[in-house]
Amino acid sequence: MEPVEIANKIKEEFPTEVVEVKEFRGQVGITIKKNELPGIIRRLNASPEFDFDYLKDLCGVDYMNVKVPRFEVVYQLYSIRHGHMLRLNVQVSENSPTIASVTAVYSGANWHERECYDMFGIVFDNHPDLRRILLPEDWEGYPLRKDYPTAGTEEEWRGFKEVLLKAEEYKKYEWKK
Repeated sequence: MEPVEIANKIKEEFPTEVVEVKEFRGQVGITIKKNELPGIIRRLNASPEFDFDYLKDLCGVDYMNVKVPRFEVVYQLYSIRHGHMLRLNVQVSENSPTIASVTAVYSGANWHERECYDMFGIVFDNHPDLRRILLPEDWEGYPLRKDYPTAGTEEEWRGFKEVLLKAEEYKKYEWKK
């Protein structure tokens, strides 16, 4: 079964959740509402006719002032057995940036979801360990949101001076030429 056929089958099975099916340059994408994400993911993963057994990637997108809802979480699914790929774009609202975790189906989603939380502030419900992965725990804000200040602020990150002191302390271990 080709990815377009799979997308249309998902649209038939979840008619109220599928917003659109798109094909562009040989890639098929399904835009869905977040309510039935766990059911759609399980269906795509467990069904032998689809067998999307590999999560290639998961990332966030901020469409501030371009689209409503503002955020999307994008899942790149791949079937090793069938050799086809499908993209799921799941809509997430700005007022309630939460979505179900898919770690129960794809354990590899763990760190991807943490990164998406860290950079965009999208909360993954039922995630086993949802905390920052790239930035310090006390970091304020979400750097990949389009409204995040790009030029910095007058106030430095609280841990900045501590990091500078540690760097100075560890200079004694540098290799000398």
